[in-house]
Amino acid sequence: MDFLLSAGRVLTAAGQAPVTDGAVLVRDGRVAAAGERAEIEAGAGTGVRDLARLDFPGATLLPGLIDCHVHLAFDAGADPATAVQEVDGTGLILDMAARAERMLRTGVTTVRDLGDRDGLALRLRRAVADGAVRGPRVLAAGTPLTPPGGHCWFLGGEVSGKAAIRELVRRNAEGGADVIKVMATGGGITAGGPAVWEPQFTPDELRLVVREAAAAGLPVAAHAHGTDGIAAAVAAGVDTIEHCTWLARGGFDVREELVAEIAARGIRVCPAPSPNWRGFAERFGPERAEEMFARVRWMSEQGVRLIAGTDAGVPYAVFDDYVSSLGFFTHLGFTPAQVLGMATAEAARALGVDGDTGALRPGLRADLLVVGGDPLADLEALRDVRFVMADGRPV
Repeated sequence: MDFLLSAGRVLTAAGQAPVTDGAVLVRDGRVAAAGERAEIEAGAGTGVRDLARLDFPGATLLPGLIDCHVHLAFDAGADPATAVQEVDGTGLILDMAARAERMLRTGVTTVRDLGDRDGLALRLRRAVADGAVRGPRVLAAGTPLTPPGGHCWFLGGEVSGKAAIRELVRRNAEGGADVIKVMATGGGITAGGPAVWEPQFTPDELRLVVREAAAAGLPVAAHAHGTDGIAAAVAAGVDTIEHCTWLARGGFDVREELVAEIAARGIRVCPAPSPNWRGFAERFGPERAEEMFARVRWMSEQGVRLIAGTDAGVPYAVFDDYVSSLGFFTHLGFTPAQVLGMATAEAARALGVDGDTGALRPGLRADLLVVGGDPLADLEALRDVRFVMADGRPV
């Protein structure tokens, strides 16, 4: 079915002025035209009578949101590491499908899943694409690489030595992964594992991961909290750094020359603030948390390009509150327009799908969101979801 959607405001792309009394024409699941309603209706010609028409006066129509960092296999409970090990594959993929649908209903039309068990996110990706399951488009990493006993070892990606690294990268690629995920440092949900600031791979091993991924035509996302791990990931040439919190034993170790290199290489940083980032600040200590948060704004000022994500699935990072994660950036002083860019056009470019989504222009997938109010004035307007379309399918 083809559609003509109109709204009081249409945001065709981040950084562009909204179109007042705008419209989007959708044909065969793709954006055929977007702009002023009168022009779009005139361009549709006599066929406009055959379109399904949806009008949202006073609302805002914008591109669907992109969450660059999720874990659909985790349950967002107090101990997702244990929970993911206790459920069988059938139960887990059903849970993942339910979580994906919750995200879709909040206007998230693309997610990048950065680590699951048994390739289940790849199976879910196919189910969504086939229309068997309602959910956002899934870009899946498959099994993340980690050393024996390392961060998220329970997902099945333990590797020791270069041969094992090559084998897992190749297995993920052959399974259809969209990105390779490597745990460059420890993480917070792995009991008994390395500290979050500790590096888990040598610089040479990370270079091998990047080379093998590149041979398969895949980008690399590096989980890296600690500064030594960040430095190794940058030297290796990864495409995105997840978290990038500059932790070191007993404090922080921010290296200005390394930040300059991240900016110069065009490596995107996804801080992935949880929707519960305020609760994290209380547990971590408000002063230390604000010091960490301020680094994000500072990196942007140094030219580092940021993308938005939630880390959904880790403790208390729920799947239906992207707006709170985006609020982290407004807390740091970013404008709503800048934040929307991080969650749409800039996210699409970083994930290599800007030729397919992230804006409302002819030829792109019809991934769109209608909300009450004006998110350019207040991102809280994104909570008032009126309509969602993903790949031309109304939700």
